[in-house]
Amino acid sequence: MGTISIDIQLSGGMELLFGNQSDIKATLPATNSSGNPTNMSDLILFTKDNLLTERPELFVSGSTVRPGILVLINDTDWELEGETEYQVQDGDKIVFISTLHGG
Repeated sequence: MGTISIDIQLSGGMELLFGNQSDIKATLPATNSSGNPTNMSDLILFTKDNLLTERPELFVSGSTVRPGILVLINDTDWELEGETEYQVQDGDKIVFISTLHGG
């Protein structure tokens, strides 16, 4: 089956949902339950189920991130990479940045 190792970086308040961690090294299956290569949708659900420490409703909406969360894949906006369909690669750097602020 195999695994892939990635670096997840959190900022803009996202780190508060992950036990005040701003940089997480994660290892996840290289394929999803359907046998397809792991994509961003799979990564988001893995992150929610295995790394998130509180308030999942502030991170996910269905199988994607909530509006107001900027996602970068290797320093590129995920909209340019196919968003949830992007196939996660070993060594990828995934950044989640909250753009919402209370006030």
